[in-house]
Amino acid sequence: MKNWMIMLLFVALGKGYAQNKAVETSGDILMLAIPVSALATTLFYEEDNKGTWQFVKVYGTSFVVTQSLKRIIAKDRPEHNGTNAFPSGHSSNAFSGAAFIQRRYGWKVGLPAYALAAYTGWTRIDARKHDGWDVLGGAVIGIGSAYLFATPHEKKTQMDLTFSKTKEGCVVGFIYTF
Repeated sequence: MKNWMIMLLFVALGKGYAQNKAVETSGDILMLAIPVSALATTLFYEEDNKGTWQFVKVYGTSFVVTQSLKRIIAKDRPEHNGTNAFPSGHSSNAFSGAAFIQRRYGWKVGLPAYALAAYTGWTRIDARKHDGWDVLGGAVIGIGSAYLFATPHEKKTQMDLTFSKTKEGCVVGFIYTF
């Protein structure tokens, strides 16, 4: 009976480490996937490059501010495994992408993006790479840069109203293209 308990303990401990590593890796992936999705949307969805240039300004500002503050503040990480903890780069990356999506395309797509960005921030706390202040700082930088440079996308709708006179009377036509 003891052998089974010991083996079960090793399996449980091994899975815990693997799960933590998977959580951390998922945050690493989302840190890039969210802003890449935002950029890809501007390239494939919009007919002009206005959104693309706005994204470049949002992401560039977020990156420069984050990296500058990391070097100026030089805060220790929670487990003393390095400096440059404040602000979280993963959080600023993820939140700059999420906030851009929300500002440019609305809350319908922005809310899920924000949820993924928040999860990304949580993975950094769970991995003991950052504390809550680091993640909050990165989120503020990412969101702030989006609110500085991103504007709502203008959908190109077309409405046509036509009038015509016939022998029997008048015809009114209305065409709405979206």
